[in-house]
Amino acid sequence: MLTAGIVGLPNVGKSTLFNALTRSRKAEAANYPFCTIDPNVGVVTVPDARLAVLQAIAKTTVVIPAAVEFVDIAGLVAGASKGEGLGNQFLANIREVDAIVHVVRCFEDPDVVHTMGSVDPVRDIDVVNTELALADLDAVQKRIDKSQKKAKSGDKEAHAEMALLERLLPHLNANRPANILPVHEDEARLMRLFQLLTAKPVIYACNVAEADLANAETNPFVQKVAEFVRAHHDAAYVPISARIEAELVDLSPQEAKEFLKDLGVDDSGVSALIQATYELLGLLTFFTASEKEVRAWTVRKGWKAPQAAGVIHTDFERGFIKAEVVSYAELARLGSVAAAREAGKYRLEGKEYVFQDGDVALFRFNT
Repeated sequence: MLTAGIVGLPNVGKSTLFNALTRSRKAEAANYPFCTIDPNVGVVTVPDARLAVLQAIAKTTVVIPAAVEFVDIAGLVAGASKGEGLGNQFLANIREVDAIVHVVRCFEDPDVVHTMGSVDPVRDIDVVNTELALADLDAVQKRIDKSQKKAKSGDKEAHAEMALLERLLPHLNANRPANILPVHEDEARLMRLFQLLTAKPVIYACNVAEADLANAETNPFVQKVAEFVRAHHDAAYVPISARIEAELVDLSPQEAKEFLKDLGVDDSGVSALIQATYELLGLLTFFTASEKEVRAWTVRKGWKAPQAAGVIHTDFERGFIKAEVVSYAELARLGSVAAAREAGKYRLEGKEYVFQDGDVALFRFNT
């Protein structure tokens, strides 16, 4: 399972958001820096309205959604790349995740201490990004020192590494993240080997006050983050209210619905954040649907039919013959498997078929 790390400065709402995402009180949330020391880990189901439709078509009572793992990581401060605060631990924890959910504070509250004295989300983003870039600069310089001798001896792999590293050095020095450096396919493979912090995909969670969620796009702090994101095409942002969602943890679904309605919203933003993080990780969903169960399966974008089959069972991949596939949209429109078959919307796909988000599949295999 791929993992998204929740990062940001202390007291921006990371642990509150983690509790909201995982529907728990697993992470301590308090009004002081470094409330989180050891990272908290939780598996979060991915909201998907298509499951209810497929459940009705399949006439089953069992529904299993897709899931993604979130990690609540200790707050970072300026100087983290040199070990300040919990810097070394923060950097080690973030190196282990596949994507970053960067929480930025977009609310004023005199009762909640801001470690930098005022609310300024873009400044806060820059503090975190600068520390990640400094850590990457150190890693790149060490890699250069290691690869130089090999490159001079004629090692082709080391020569390719050096070419990329020499492009990365000035790029990171200009405080630009590695994930916006243009690279070709071979360089992208090398970049993954470098395990750079700023090469990870990122989404910004704009944590707003309860009263601001209904009109979050008019919040001046959110607007500043939006401007920043427009200048960094690798990124996206989602307004959320971690405090609202934290209050929903102990409510029944009906009570939660009424609570949100009173605030003029359908959701705290957390569902949208989970879905956006799932996409950020490069994941998509296909389904299996029968009287036994409707289930969402997670695959990476670009995976072919045998790989998708292997997610269900390794025997399915080894003995793959064909995949019977119908798109969710067609199945939902026609209302039944029988109607989809009669309309010719079920297809037989072979080993080269690339699975699409929303495919409903049945695999033929030979053990």
